[in-house]
Amino acid sequence: MDRLQEAAKEIDKTAAEATGPETNARGVTQVQVIEPLRASDYLVWGSMGAVMLMGQGVMILFLTYFLLVADDLYRRKLVKITPTLSKKKITLQIVEEIGKQIERFMLVQIFTSAIVAVVTALALWWLGLRQPVVWGIAAGVLNSIPYFGPIIVTAGLSVVSYVQFGSIQMMLSVAGIALLITTVEGWGLTPMLMGKAASINPAAIFIAILFWSWVWGIWGLILAVPMVMVVKAVCDRIEELQPIGELLGE
Repeated sequence: MDRLQEAAKEIDKTAAEATGPETNARGVTQVQVIEPLRASDYLVWGSMGAVMLMGQGVMILFLTYFLLVADDLYRRKLVKITPTLSKKKITLQIVEEIGKQIERFMLVQIFTSAIVAVVTALALWWLGLRQPVVWGIAAGVLNSIPYFGPIIVTAGLSVVSYVQFGSIQMMLSVAGIALLITTVEGWGLTPMLMGKAASINPAAIFIAILFWSWVWGIWGLILAVPMVMVVKAVCDRIEELQPIGELLGE
């Protein structure tokens, strides 16, 4: 620590000599005025972030639309460019399997998110928290993000409930009920409805979320699980890639 302090003093001395002699009079203390951040600055930053998020959302919507429109076209082209008849059958099976899994995943996700939203809103209303419907909708929307979504909702509810009630006990009650609802949904309802459609182990899902969130941000968080399902469906049908499918599976 002493050596670090001496090095810091030498750096400060060198920087002072490089900037020239001090012009302030003896006994006068230099004061640096730091302008505080204004509410308008936060508003500008938040607006820019919202615009970027909306722009990415529009791009994702257009990409999804064009992929849906060209679904039959790419299906025919994939079958056409496959060399042998046996591989054509495998290609067709892979495409159909991907379609079935994604369709079932989306239906289950919408259904479970709606249940989480309604149950969370009713529980928060029973506890007396303000704006229970808004928090219920937020819980339902963020429920589509595995692991991170429920954590974000629970943390937000902890802060809001403590500000409103000023009690640690009420904060723990609100956060505990929200976490219990998402836990029951994640470990009980969703696996029961999904069956074998998305038999992917939690470690693979977590790694996929980390990777795609780094690549695409919040949209990567939402699309990580469907993309892992696509990769697993392909690997399960191709003999050379079956070890990868085994690693991704439960």
